[in-house]
Amino acid sequence: MQTNRKTKRRRVLCAVLLILLGALLLWRMVIPLGLFAWRQTLPAPRLSSTNAQLVKPDGLSSTCAILVRRADGQVLMEKQADTHIYPASLTKIMTVVLALESFPLPDWPVRVDGETIDEMTAQGASMAGYSAGEMARVEDLCYGALLPSGGECAVTLAKAVAGSEEAFAARMNEKAAELGMTQTHFVNATGLQAENHVSTVRDLATLLDYALEDPVFEKIFTTAKYRSNPLDPWHPGGLLMKSTTFFSGCDLQLQHGKILGGKTGTTDEAGHCLASLAEVYGQSYLLVTVGAPEVGGNFADARTIYDRIPA
Repeated sequence: MQTNRKTKRRRVLCAVLLILLGALLLWRMVIPLGLFAWRQTLPAPRLSSTNAQLVKPDGLSSTCAILVRRADGQVLMEKQADTHIYPASLTKIMTVVLALESFPLPDWPVRVDGETIDEMTAQGASMAGYSAGEMARVEDLCYGALLPSGGECAVTLAKAVAGSEEAFAARMNEKAAELGMTQTHFVNATGLQAENHVSTVRDLATLLDYALEDPVFEKIFTTAKYRSNPLDPWHPGGLLMKSTTFFSGCDLQLQHGKILGGKTGTTDEAGHCLASLAEVYGQSYLLVTVGAPEVGGNFADARTIYDRIPA
């Protein structure tokens, strides 16, 4: 009897151990499968390293384009990214970068001279609205150069930094070389057409990525509208400046994200251009497009803004 009881206990114990072992093995198998299935139900990053090849330039109206993920600098799409192009007013990104680096105090006052106003008016440049002789803060001029793409703001900043636009262009080229923009050459601070004022969308993406490291630049770049701080009686309520990107008439919402900011540009030779920053699935991306045709009478009809991260 004693032997039978011990045998039964052993059998029961073995059975319990087998059950526990089986449960443990089942747990080890089921839990990872459950986590895998859960991960599969989560929305994947819009542009991850595994599906980067799915981002194709097919259908882009722009002749040149590049899409870069900022987190690691990976190029996710490119179309003639190293072809020389005219950068138009995307040039003003470099102008503002150098101005912010040259004037650590953003409220430094600068005078907008009449010669600059006359020169920009004669060339048909876009203007922020400053008057000849008006005093303006450096930061306000930076807003004026980026948001409404004011030519008088860009040239005023150039003269304040280097004494003349020509000397400033030399500074621009030095900075471009420093950043590795090997296919870029600047001759002015505005992007107004000049034969040897050239760049590539790859170089412009490099420039924008660098510029956005400055929190002041990023703040300006992602602002929809801004009212300047008046220093003179010309505009006692300040100048209201609106971003040509935000007020283009285009929908800036993306699937699972949105366009955070951008700088537009256009000349007859450059076509419509856009350097933009977007956030999708919590990750930020840079998209530079150049050479989009105009299909109507205003920028809202251009295809540039629609050449964005595919929805």
